[in-house]
Formats: sequence, structure tokens, C-alpha cells
Amino acid sequence: MIRSLVALFAASLFVGVIASPVRADEGMWTYNNFPADAVAKKYGFKPDQAWLDKVRLGSARLARGCSGSFVSKDGLVMTNHHCVRQCVTDLSSPKADFIKGGFLAKNLKGELRCPNFEINQLTSITDVTARMTTATANKTGAAWVEAQNAEMARITKECATSDDVRCDVVTLYKGGRHDLYTYRRFQDVRLAWAPESAIAFFGGDPDNFNFPRYDVDAAFVRVYDASGKPLQTQHFLPFAKSNAKAGDVTFVSGHPGHTSREYTVAELAFERDFSQPRRLMRIAELRGRLIEFGNRGAEQQRIAESDLFSMENGFKARFGRQQTLTDASFFASKVKAQQELIAAVKDPKQRAELQTAIADIERALGIARELWPAYINLEGGWGFSSSTFTHARTLVRLADELPLANEKRLKEFSDAALPGVKSALASTAPIHAELEVLKLAFSLSKMREMLTVDDPLVKKVLAKQSPEDLARALIAGSKLRDPKARKVLVDAAFAGNRKLIDDSRDPMIIMARLVDADARSLRQRFENEVDSVIDRANEVVARARFAVYGTSVYPDATFTLRLSYGSIAGWKERAVDIAPVTMIGGAFERHTGAFPFNLPASWLKAQQALDLTTPMNFATTNDIIGGNSGSPVVSKDAEVVGLIFDGNIHSSGGEYGFNADNNRAVAVHTATILEALRKIYGAGALADELVGAAAPQ
Repeated sequence: MIRSLVALFAASLFVGVIASPVRADEGMWTYNNFPADAVAKKYGFKPDQAWLDKVRLGSARLARGCSGSFVSKDGLVMTNHHCVRQCVTDLSSPKADFIKGGFLAKNLKGELRCPNFEINQLTSITDVTARMTTATANKTGAAWVEAQNAEMARITKECATSDDVRCDVVTLYKGGRHDLYTYRRFQDVRLAWAPESAIAFFGGDPDNFNFPRYDVDAAFVRVYDASGKPLQTQHFLPFAKSNAKAGDVTFVSGHPGHTSREYTVAELAFERDFSQPRRLMRIAELRGRLIEFGNRGAEQQRIAESDLFSMENGFKARFGRQQTLTDASFFASKVKAQQELIAAVKDPKQRAELQTAIADIERALGIARELWPAYINLEGGWGFSSSTFTHARTLVRLADELPLANEKRLKEFSDAALPGVKSALASTAPIHAELEVLKLAFSLSKMREMLTVDDPLVKKVLAKQSPEDLARALIAGSKLRDPKARKVLVDAAFAGNRKLIDDSRDPMIIMARLVDADARSLRQRFENEVDSVIDRANEVVARARFAVYGTSVYPDATFTLRLSYGSIAGWKERAVDIAPVTMIGGAFERHTGAFPFNLPASWLKAQQALDLTTPMNFATTNDIIGGNSGSPVVSKDAEVVGLIFDGNIHSSGGEYGFNADNNRAVAVHTATILEALRKIYGAGALADELVGAAAPQ
């Protein structure tokens, strides 16, 4: 599955960009700065404003970290199976394992609501740079943080006129620009179809980040309106009437989560030498514990599967990222790019400011190294890896933050963010006690290991108990795994009655209250001494970049809607031409009957009925990264021809640069989705809806 993974090799070929003009097919472009002329020059098609608006409004963001698209007038949204995997897991039970067996709603009544699921549709982008820069002008440290947070809160409060509207102030170009993104928010989202995991992740980890591929990593959910009926919308992207083929121009509209192409050398070195190694070790150990947990029995395997899936992908992603960061030639290219930016700034005063800013970032990262162990454990969640604790901390902070003026609150409790807070606390997703104990005990033990036994914070948390005993006591004694118990406290907090939370004897709330002052203090220090310094310095770097390159470059990914362009194309791998399109027949040739190359029984049964020449997966030159999972691949006719679910191994370098020669996105072909729905899953009505032949019943 596509993640923020960097290349395992060929790093020196990447475009080294502290700030440099882009080349063919590179770029995760914002919709208000899309290079339509460049597309026209290369592909003979120039997207006009009407085309851009249609694709923008047909695109969707899954708030938990993926992308999607509206694909029917009745609120149907297409995304990846791995993007709804948590929903499918939450809706499953020992008697009905939808991960293993798949899910199909026979009609609208059979569609099941996903717990804690939110879909956003971008309705407008507004430049608020002047307001943000004026608010923080001539301020540093705590004053800078307070001014920035307060102005963001004011802007989003003015924008969010109801719970159905989501507003985010987005920082682009490392502080060089601030835009207000306004979304239509949908929180009633129901599962319509998800195939068996065996075909959604056919080939498993061995095939991950590789090509050719033979996956149907696809799923459909439906958005419902406030009246409980399917959303009626004119803004959707229909399935293409003809099959996409090699050479066709393609557009990917999605929400790339994060890239580091604008990082300074000091920031890259911090990742390489400090942050990434520690994250890799933690993921590797937790992955091992989850595997052991799953070996206890079938039910343990089922409830741990989603977490294990995430850990396996995360480890592969970060391992690849570290491989590139430790490649000497790649890192040298980044050093050179930074030096070239400095040299390109001709004004002596601005050049001096740029050099000072780069030095400030390096000094702030030195402070980050000192604060990071305690900060990541108490405020960053490493020390309390537990959904139950997360709910407890949210309730404790909700009681503390609601009485404050909007602009004085922690930003995650601003008025604009409160609908999301309510939704998370109201989630009916099951919280499994046995798995909670494992994760919490692990995180407490790692906190003790990282901070040492003698650390005052460790002593405060553990007292005389072992991590395992404390975890068992906290999980067994807490009622917060019950959504009804949480609702009583949430309703009280929003009614202005914080006493129920303050007086609660729930052990997890007591623990959250015990560590909250220390966690807030660490957060404040980190924001004042690290984040604010780096953010302010990066504004200087951004101004220098604009002075040299203007908006001919695109901003780093921020999990906001972007549009990339490219074409269906293969590449050459070790002197071998890689064809860009695979066929359904190849899946049966790859089938061995043993995991992870075991096709589901439904596929084997339907083999004779299938057209084995149907295009199944394809590769494109589009520039994508983690967060693009579930993005539609769109034709020049604004029709969906594919569904992004991965990239090849070279695309993993997208974290730090782009190589047009071999960087490829990987998508499910819409032809295979329709073929499978009709001939394997008996979902003809759903297929008809996708091609506009019928309305859902």
C-alpha cells in the first residue's frame, strides 16, 4: 500500500529540492496553482476552470488519512479496501469476519454505518496569508505560538458556520503561504462493498511497492445526509465509458499526506540520525508483539490484524526512508541544493537572513533532541498507546479547554475542531480489552526504558507497579471502552458541567489527569523552543525560495487536495521493459494457494466466467505519496479510469524528490472493478450505479 516511503536505491537520481524548478510530470499541485499550460504543452490537453472545479468537487478526503471520490449521484464514494479496513474490522465479529469473507450490502438497508468515519469535500480555498503573517509579525517564542494559534482559531471560527462545515488553515511552502480550506463535512458514512482481504492485498508484503500487481484494493462507502438518506449530489466523477490504455494522459486528485522535499539539511539530518532510528525500533518490536498476540488464537488474530497491518506497512515505509537518508550521494545532493539556494539569493540582507534562519533551525533541533524523549512519551502518545487512554485524555482536556475563549484553547479543541472531537468520543468501534492491555503495557515499558527507572515522570506513573500490572488494572477498571459511559461525560462537559469529569474515579481518567500538567508543560516548551523557531525560520526560507522561484514550484504535501498529471507508462528495470498494464489472467497465474498468493474461493469459482484479458492494474507517471491511497485516476474527460492503491519501489522516493524515469503510481483499473462486481460478487446493481444505469434501492 502506498505510504510515505523513500527509495531503497537510485537516490542520487532524484530531483534534490530545497527549492528548484520542477520537470515533466512532477508535482503535487494545489488547485489554485495548477500548471495547466505545462499539461497542454506536453499532452495537448489544457484543463480549464470548469474541468478543475468538477474534479475538485468530485474528490473526497477520508479524515483518517486517505483519499476517495464521489462516483454516483447517490453519494457513493470509492476508495481503497485498506482505507476502510478499520471500519470493516469494527463491523466484524467472530461470527461474521468481513475482513476475511468480504462484505456486500444487498440494498441500501443493508449498508452498515462505519464508526468514527468522516468524509470531507473541498468547497473553497481562500488566501489568508496576510492575516497570519500580520498576527505573528515581530513575535518570537511563546508569543509567536499564541498569536498564530489565536489567529487560526479566529479564522476557522468565522468560517465554520455549522457542524457540517470543516475549516482548516493550511500552512504551505513552510510558512510562505497560508490558505483557508473549507470543506463540507459528512459523518454518516456506511459501508456498501468491500472484497475479501485475500484479493484486496493479493501478494501481501512481498508484492507491496512492486509491479506488476494483481490487486482489487477497492471498496465503496456511501455518504448519507442529515435526514438519513443517501446524499444527492451533482458533483461526482462517473466511471469511464472506455478502458484506459498505455499512453493515455492521467490525473490523480487526492490528498498526499506529507513530503519533506522542502526540508533543510538540518531537518533531514535530525530524521536520519535521531527520529527515524527510534521509530523503526519501536515499530519492529510492537510488530513482533502483535504477531505473538495473534498466535494465541483465531479471535486474537482477528482483533490484532488491523494494527499488525499498519505496523508492517509502517516499518517498510520508515525502513526505506532511512535507507535513502543514509545514502551519501543523495544527502550530498541535498546539501548542494541548499547551498545553491543561498547563492541564488542576490540581496545581501536577505541572504544573511536566510543563513540565520537555517542556523536557527539547526539550533532548535538540538533542543528537540533533549526534549523529545519525554515529549514523545507524554504528549506524543508513545507512553500511553491505548484507545481508552486517548478517550480519557480527550475528556480531561475537553473539560479544561471548553471554558476558555476559542482563541486561547489548544488548537485541537477550537470551535472548528469540536465536531471531530465529539465524533471520536461517540465512536461505537469496539475496544478490545486484551489488545488494549498488550499495547498499553508495551508503551509503558518502553517509556520506562527510554526515560529510565529514576525519572520522576516514570515514578509518578508506575509508582510501585510493573507496566503489565498497571496496564491490566487501568483497562479492567475503566468504563471508557463503553460509548454510553463516554457520552454521559461528553454531554456534561458541553453543558458546562465539568464536575462529572473532575470527580470521576475512573482509573484511566485519574491517570490522564495525573500526567496532564507535565504533558502540557512539555508541549508548551516544545512549541515555544522548537516548533515556533523552526516555523518562523522556515517563513524566511520560504520568502527566499519565492524570491528565486516564485510559484513555479509546488508546496510540500499537507494532506490537502492536490492534482498531479502524468500518463499510463511502464519503465525499464535492470534493462527489462516493464509493461504498464496487467490483466486478470495474470492473477490466476500468480495464484499458488498459499498466503499471500491465495486467491479467494469466490475468484476461483468464477474463473471460467471472467474475461481474463480485462485490464486489472496499471502504472502511471503521476507524482503521489502516502495519503493518495484511494485517489481516483481521472481522464481528460473527467471520468474515473482507475483507483490509486500503491506505487512501485521507486515511487517511495517521493518523500524527498521525484524521478520521472522510473517513479510510478499503481492503480486498480475500473474495468476489473466492474468485471468483479458483476461476475464474482453478484453486485450488478452496484455496477449499474457506477455506470449510471440505475439508482440504488
